[in-house]
This record gives sequence, C-alpha cells and structure tokens, in this order.
Amino acid sequence: EDDGFEFNKDADMFACPAGHLAVRKRIKRRKAGDNRNHQMSYYFDVGKCKKCPLQAGCYNGTKTKSYSVTVKAAVHAEHEKFQETELFKTLAKDRYIVEAKNGELKNQHGYDQASNSGLLGMELQSATTIFVVNLKRILKLIDQK
Repeated sequence: EDDGFEFNKDADMFACPAGHLAVRKRIKRRKAGDNRNHQMSYYFDVGKCKKCPLQAGCYNGTKTKSYSVTVKAAVHAEHEKFQETELFKTLAKDRYIVEAKNGELKNQHGYDQASNSGLLGMELQSATTIFVVNLKRILKLIDQK
C-alpha cells in the first residue's frame, strides 16, 4: 500500500510523507506459541507533526505518532515464494470447484455445525452428509441420460 511512508536504508528508519524521520523504533515480539508475526513500530516527533502542513492526512492530535510494519516470519516468506510458482497458480485455478462443493455441504446440508457431540458423532454426520450429496449427484447424472 502506498501511504506515503518510505523506508530510509541509511538511517534504518521510516520517513513520513513530509520527509521527517522517525526518532526511535521498537520491535514487538510475539510469544513462541503465538502464530502471529513480529511487528516493528517507528515513533515520530509529535512537535514536528503539530507544525506539519500534511498533518490532516497523517496526524490527528494524539500524544504519539507511530507507524508499524509487520516483520514476516520465515514460514510466511516461504509461503509467499510458493504463491509465485506455476504449480500454485495451476492449483488455484481448480480451487473454486472444491470450494463450491464445500459451500454446498455447509449451506444446504448443515455441515457447518456439528449436530452431535464427540468424534464419533462428527464422523457419522460427515459420512452421511457426504453420502447424501454423492447420491444426489448420481441421481442427477442418471436423469441426464
């Protein structure tokens, strides 16, 4: 997204749309069990923001002005790299077929919520729901002949 903030490699800080550099930065690390990415926050001098001609679109009178950027984990970087491959693009073209069938199971046959408790109840509901959908498909194909 182009919001006017640009990274300055020499200063290792972000610059606001008016060109003022951040005065400090802080990384917000997530816990080991948390699946979210780390976040780098850059803080700007509010005194400059109050006098800035571009404050209408950037600064809204708060005590601090910060700009945060998500630092992607290695796993997410690998996923993004995979999304650029031809294999992923080919698989994505066929995804709508599977999603349409999943939508039918959920919306027309009550597969969105378990009607029984326990793993056995869910397995039974799954088997009967998929059986009914397949049976409907077979009957539809027989009628076409």
